[in-house]
Amino acid sequence: MDVKQVLLKSDVLEKAPWMHSGDIRPYVFVRPENRILNPGARHHLDWFGHEPIIKNPMDLRELSFADRIYSIEERAFGPSNMAMPRWVFYDCAVIPGFVAGFAARPQALSSAARAALDPKAFPATGSPIHKSKVLKEVQDLLEMDWVPLSLFIIIPTIHEGEWVAHNLCSVNSLLAKEEQFYGLGFLSKAFGLWYANVELCSGMTQWGGPALRLHAHFGALEVIGAYAPVHSHAMTITYRCEVNVLNWEQFFTKEPDLAFLEKFEPAGLELDPKSEVSQVALQQRIENGEGPFYLSASEVATNDLTEILTLYRIKKQS
Repeated sequence: MDVKQVLLKSDVLEKAPWMHSGDIRPYVFVRPENRILNPGARHHLDWFGHEPIIKNPMDLRELSFADRIYSIEERAFGPSNMAMPRWVFYDCAVIPGFVAGFAARPQALSSAARAALDPKAFPATGSPIHKSKVLKEVQDLLEMDWVPLSLFIIIPTIHEGEWVAHNLCSVNSLLAKEEQFYGLGFLSKAFGLWYANVELCSGMTQWGGPALRLHAHFGALEVIGAYAPVHSHAMTITYRCEVNVLNWEQFFTKEPDLAFLEKFEPAGLELDPKSEVSQVALQQRIENGEGPFYLSASEVATNDLTEILTLYRIKKQS
């Protein structure tokens, strides 16, 4: 692996000044037993200059932080009927894995951002914020030390070295364009993968959805499942990639991935993101051992996501 330090280009840095402010830092919401040994040791990357904030989900004093993570997720995915029940967040996310992202000092945020991050202002969005006889209602935002802006849930699997990217969203989905934090979603996933030394990352997203553009840039994207009737949304792609930080900058620059073209070639097959029949046909090819099949991050980034996608395979050795 190339061990050079990978730097964000100056044009990207200019668009993301929030990355340099000590008022916004990466966070890790993790129980002590799940803390990563030697974080950031595998991938040689120089993007994250601030020490992460460590929060413990087992500590009652961090309940307001958890409530705000959950509130972002619920409002981002609620309209598509894919919001997590609160027990799933606890049982399937923070207990086996951890949550990463970026958090801000509340006083440094605009009034619009503070309003978007206040779960008390959105009582009708679904699951209520936590209330009990012994704990007061969710803490006022301005009383908190840090407020989460994004969340990336990542869970280890039995397959050694492989983690599942379970959920990713940010406050950007709740803000007007001029109020958004440039690159927040991508950088939240990048931080989590880098911090946890993830070798293989698998995940799920829906065909034709904009999230595919983001997920395709963390390494060559293998389609390990083209159709998922076990999922609540059957027209879902299940992907896996070998994490490669040298691909990450291209998400921002939109430069062609020449390294991909050196290693992969068209497989003579296509996938229609709008067609269940097309997805089932590819799924059957995968089950028959005809793969592996890959998608080009450059094509996913530049094409209309409802258009036909070219499938690629590893070039045969001559």
